[in-house]
Amino acid sequence: MSRLAELNRIANAPTRRIVGLMSGTSLDGIDAALCELSGSGAEVQIRQLGFLTTPYTSALRGEIEATIGGSVADVCTLNAALGEAFADAVEAVCEAAAVPLSEVDLVASHGQTIWHVDRTQGTPSTLQIGEGSVIAERTGKVVVCDFRPRDIACGGGGAPLVSYLDHCLFARPGQTRLLQNLGGIANVTAVRADPGESLAFDTGPGNLVIDAVASALLQEEGACDRDGAYSRLGEVDEATLSELLRHPYLSKPAPKTTGREQFGEPYSRALIESYDPARLIDLLATVVAFTARSVADAYREHVLPRYGGVDEVIVSGGGVHNQTLMAALREELREVAPVRSFDELELGFSADAKEAVAFCLLANETVQGLPSNLPAATGAHKPAILGKIVL
Repeated sequence: MSRLAELNRIANAPTRRIVGLMSGTSLDGIDAALCELSGSGAEVQIRQLGFLTTPYTSALRGEIEATIGGSVADVCTLNAALGEAFADAVEAVCEAAAVPLSEVDLVASHGQTIWHVDRTQGTPSTLQIGEGSVIAERTGKVVVCDFRPRDIACGGGGAPLVSYLDHCLFARPGQTRLLQNLGGIANVTAVRADPGESLAFDTGPGNLVIDAVASALLQEEGACDRDGAYSRLGEVDEATLSELLRHPYLSKPAPKTTGREQFGEPYSRALIESYDPARLIDLLATVVAFTARSVADAYREHVLPRYGGVDEVIVSGGGVHNQTLMAALREELREVAPVRSFDELELGFSADAKEAVAFCLLANETVQGLPSNLPAATGAHKPAILGKIVL
């Protein structure tokens, strides 16, 4: 069977087995979700067969951090190295799920974001690396990758793309539901039955600054505030919190996107170096409060005036495990809406797997020739078929 005939077979199959790969701004590793999908759009059925997170080695994580803002040669080299790492993740999740690689139809790879430029900074553009050709050669599978640039070409921000999954799964007549992701960067999708009434944007930092302060406090690279065990011991510094909340990104109109360019290592390092080293545990409590407050303020500024009220907030992403952060978020939203963890819904895949599953869905739509951005969320002027197909 020719490669094009194989693509045609996949596009017309009643079900597709897809491995979705996601690596976010936290740089903690590669999430791989193996799913079986049928249908498309609001009629899609998704069944998770396996999920595995492969942590980045300290060497590869260091290489990624060095490459952000590094040379063209660094980006070129890392692009191939990450392609190998993503291919390893495909093989690992299949082995863990006891599903032969031969039974997988597609690989959907988000890649690792290296840089993002919005329209206020220059020519709108984004760069995710992790060479799809390497993944295709290693796995022998059709790969769909590089999803964000087409949305940007259509006038959108290229993010958040998970909003499409949110709308397909959570839109209900007469309801406004907020799907809040607490990854390295925090983002929200306001879901309504009419996709044109939806809204999505990055609310600000999620775990990115929290992880940086936790690493400084514990003097351990890659450390995190696991379960909120450390931040709950600190005291929120209200003066510092007020200063953090004056960050110019937070006052920008929605929809909007951000990333490591604004809340990455230089931002966190300057914050840590300007703070009393004997009180880093208070700084940790403060940046946890910063994430919670910035989310709530974003709702008050951009969501509630638009919709009048909210039925519920459903939280996913790594931050859902930080009990101090979740408690702070519930307190901030006490008079807005009930806050639930994504895992309470029992949809067949976990909060941790959600973003990787979302890219399974995006690839599922791409091979069927269907658009999968949500223009009301990204700001694009039209729906677009996302991604590049590597045979």
